[in-house]
Amino acid sequence: MAKQCETCGNTYDRTFDVILDGKPHTFDSFECAISRLAPRCGHCEVPIIGHGVQAGERIFCCNHCAEATGVQVLRDRA
Repeated sequence: MAKQCETCGNTYDRTFDVILDGKPHTFDSFECAISRLAPRCGHCEVPIIGHGVQAGERIFCCNHCAEATGVQVLRDRA
C-alpha cells in the first residue's frame, strides 16, 4: 500500500515508519527522515546524525561548535 512521505510528499509503495516520542512518522528515504527528525546543532544547525556532544539540554555536532558558543564542560551523549 502506497503511503505519502511527510517530508517531500512523495507517494511511494516502500515507505517506512519511525516512531519518535510515541508519534509515527512516514518517510520514503533516510534522507527525508534525517531532514525531519534529526536534532540540529546548537551552533551551526547541521542535522546531527551521530552522537554529537551535549551541554545541559543543548546538543552540538562537535566540540568545536560547543566551544564556539562558550560551552566549557561537555559530556558525550552515549
